[in-house]
Amino acid sequence: MKKEKFEIEYVLNNASVPVLWNAIGTPLGLSEWFADVITVDGNQYTFTWEKNDQEAILQSQKHQSFIRFQWVEDEGLETFFELKIAVNPITGDLSLFVTDFAEPKEKEDSILLWNQQIEQMKRKNGL
Repeated sequence: MKKEKFEIEYVLNNASVPVLWNAIGTPLGLSEWFADVITVDGNQYTFTWEKNDQEAILQSQKHQSFIRFQWVEDEGLETFFELKIAVNPITGDLSLFVTDFAEPKEKEDSILLWNQQIEQMKRKNGL
């Protein structure tokens, strides 16, 4: 079944770009909320949750702006997951945009999982 793209915006007014980037753009920061353990070998990241490993390739990143991965199991597909920082130029509000892909019947569960993970990131970083 084909995966569908979805995007979620999290407004994080108590955050700063450097703190948020540290949480999403570094293996140490990601390991505090996204996975139990993260190991990196070049552009290959291994995310571990309760002894289950999942590998992803770092596709691209821009310092203090965004980071994009593709799961190895999705290689050859036009899917990815991306964490992107945006500042509203008018209000100054800071947001984190999560872009991901899921099968239609799994989309709600994926959104719930992202909501839980972002809440954990906010707690860990005092946001």
